[in-house]
Amino acid sequence: MQYKDDSSGEDELIRLLLKRQSELNSLLEITRAINKNTSTPILIQMLEVILQNYLQVGKLRFLIEKENKFVCISKYGGETESAMALSRACDKLKKVKSPVAIADHQDITLRKYNYFIPIYHKSKALAYALIGDFDTSGEMLSNDLNFIQTLMNVIIVALENKKLFKERLQSERFQREMELAVEVQNMLIPLRIHKDDAVEVGAKYLPHQNIGGDYFDFIRLNENEFLWCIADVSGKGISAALLMANFQASLHAWAAVEDDLTNIIDRLNKIVLNNTKGERFITLFLARYNQKKRKLNYINAGHNPTILFADGEAIPLKLGTTMIGVFEELPFLNEGEVDIEPGSLIVNYTDGLMDFESTSNKVWNEDKLLAFVKTHGHLSPDNFNDLLLDHLSLGHKSKPIDDITLLTLKIF
Repeated sequence: MQYKDDSSGEDELIRLLLKRQSELNSLLEITRAINKNTSTPILIQMLEVILQNYLQVGKLRFLIEKENKFVCISKYGGETESAMALSRACDKLKKVKSPVAIADHQDITLRKYNYFIPIYHKSKALAYALIGDFDTSGEMLSNDLNFIQTLMNVIIVALENKKLFKERLQSERFQREMELAVEVQNMLIPLRIHKDDAVEVGAKYLPHQNIGGDYFDFIRLNENEFLWCIADVSGKGISAALLMANFQASLHAWAAVEDDLTNIIDRLNKIVLNNTKGERFITLFLARYNQKKRKLNYINAGHNPTILFADGEAIPLKLGTTMIGVFEELPFLNEGEVDIEPGSLIVNYTDGLMDFESTSNKVWNEDKLLAFVKTHGHLSPDNFNDLLLDHLSLGHKSKPIDDITLLTLKIF
């Protein structure tokens, strides 16, 4: 009799060892698949095969946390419940941190299953599993439930790592895109500020958070004429920078062969619309000056009005059209013409100049800007730009919340 007991104990020990070996082999296969970056559906399929064929789990519902709600990523066996019903049922066990029997639970959904298995990281629930048609009992039950929990934990960690890796790739891709956009942007900004007997140009470009959508340019066309432009493209990033690069190339090309500003704006509108299919737009102020006739022709295309200071007065230049890149045919297009007196100052700017976050009670708006130009319009372009920015940062104690571009010309 004693011999039979010893034999029975040995058999049980061998069975347990074989079971442990099978568990280790299963974990090893899952780990190898994870290391090979196997897709999520395949990992879930491997889990199902192990549960069905090795542990004889007849019914499974496996839910994982995604964007603050639980979604079912694996299910087999029994009648299918809605994801909402499963999530509500598991929510009743959210305080349970270890596998628990639920066959006698009062909830109608839960009692269709034998056990509830939660997966936690610290105090955060990452996943829930419901298993049913599972007949293991006695000494093996606790072992099997712990093994299932471990197996699922390994898979959840792998899924979390996949998610983090994807987020890191997206972050690196975004960072590289920003670097490329900065490179493109830097190529668009003129390296030298122009000065000759007829005009002196001063510029300030302050991108917000490294990369902006502002653009300015000054082009000496011939000995009697020059053209300038200030613009703001909607959006940020490499696509906005490339759009502005294309815009600059188009502007230079048409300015070289076309005297009529209305024709140039019409061409630019069609080019931008064709490139963006209406998904982006550009506001701009474009002007052409003939120093022999002392005539300034301009078009304001939905941009902040350029300010002309002459004879002690500050006048906004508003004639023009809408932003470009929105309409196939611009709804209206008016060209302004102004006689320019010697010593006139022309202040061009983007909307970032008006979008300041003030910590004082002082008001900053277009009327205040006109008054500032009227008071300080006698200054040189560089001195005017510096004084204006100092006035905002020190006098108004304001911080910029968008790109700021100032392009100021003194015409002699």
